[in-house]
Amino acid sequence: MSDVWRLVLAEIEQKIPSEQYATWFPGSELISVDNGIATVGVPNVFKMKQLKSRFFETIKEALEHNNLEIKQLECVVIQSNTKAKVRAREVPVIDRGNTTPSLMTRAATEGVRSGLKNGLTGLNAKYMLDNFVIGSNNDLAVSVARNIIDDPGGKYNPFFLYGGPGLGKTHLVQAIGNELLARKTGLRVLYTPVSSFYADFIKALQNKKTDEFRQRFRLLDVLIIDDFQMIMNKDASQVEFFDIFNDLYQLNKQIIVTSDRLPSEIKSVDERLASRLTWAGAYDLQLPQFEDKCAILKAKAEFAGVEIEDEAIEYLAENVRTNIRDLEGEFNRLLAMADLKNMTPLEIINGGYVNTNKAARNKVVSPKVVIEKVAKFYQLTPKEMCSKSRVAHIKNARQVAMYILSKELGMSTPKIALEVGVKDHTTVMHGIKKIDGDLKLNFALREQIATLREKIYG
Repeated sequence: MSDVWRLVLAEIEQKIPSEQYATWFPGSELISVDNGIATVGVPNVFKMKQLKSRFFETIKEALEHNNLEIKQLECVVIQSNTKAKVRAREVPVIDRGNTTPSLMTRAATEGVRSGLKNGLTGLNAKYMLDNFVIGSNNDLAVSVARNIIDDPGGKYNPFFLYGGPGLGKTHLVQAIGNELLARKTGLRVLYTPVSSFYADFIKALQNKKTDEFRQRFRLLDVLIIDDFQMIMNKDASQVEFFDIFNDLYQLNKQIIVTSDRLPSEIKSVDERLASRLTWAGAYDLQLPQFEDKCAILKAKAEFAGVEIEDEAIEYLAENVRTNIRDLEGEFNRLLAMADLKNMTPLEIINGGYVNTNKAARNKVVSPKVVIEKVAKFYQLTPKEMCSKSRVAHIKNARQVAMYILSKELGMSTPKIALEVGVKDHTTVMHGIKKIDGDLKLNFALREQIATLREKIYG
């Protein structure tokens, strides 16, 4: 059955959007096919409902392509006695190639913890790929991370990861370090926020131990620098980092850097350094979409061993629109309230013990506000943007507005057409599809839409 299911999954992955595949299919398995009834096992109730309601025809078609006649699809939750067996986060993603999913052995985990205890790595052993939920907002970055784990110092060196606060940058880069240590315990890995790098450098200058400072970094196999934007206006530390970067790069040692923005957008950063940081590209983490947030919350509940209703998860996913950190904070608050009141999370929500009014939790946004913000961002008036002009920059702004009205406000295409001044709703559909496609590779556009979201909800 496992061989057939691998073929089925490979076919499904080609048919549906990558973010949907990454959210709903990992951790599934074909248990049996009997008298036309296919039984598929999944890690949780949430995935069970989604596969049956949304993907029955897709699964049925793929099974039939593998010479199985299917009349009915049944989904069951695979029971597990240990949380370690919950593998929903181990997701095949683009460019994964022949990567073998990495599972930390007990000895390797102890090796990471031992390194932490002795202050050798700076890594937190809780950050692993197993508990990093993969979705449409981060699948490309995770694919690169897996490549680095397989080939440190190779194709993706340096790895520059950027995105707003609370989206998982620190988790992902520390997971890379932990997974590398799991594979080779003698590897010399160091994770450090750039503020600590700067503080240690100043201390070395004061104590006339700069040679020791440099040697400490130049002996590393993997250097992970977090919050690089904090290096602003620190010229001496930039020069030192520049030299260390060059030395490590020449030795094919892996360099990983995170920031809340692109290097070119960080004031006072040397142009040569900014260029080097993105030699292998820049990869961003975006705000999670509704399905991503549902998967994150379900995974968090599984790892914590708590029960929470699907409706409660959907409520949080719909109402928290800032970042993953805030989403998890609201999740913890809801569970704490449920425990205090001895009620279920959904009963807490329905009972009004948490604020169910979107206006109080998130700024109320009207179509007019979106249009005004987008037009201003692209240096247009709302009238210009909503005109029939086919000039490229005006058309692009109009399509961005269509995309945001659809994704953020959930408006139908006919209503969007009325708001942006186009006659045919198919024009809106085309515009949304175009932006969706461009976002996969156009990092500048991702940054623009992320900035617009902040302006709209700020």
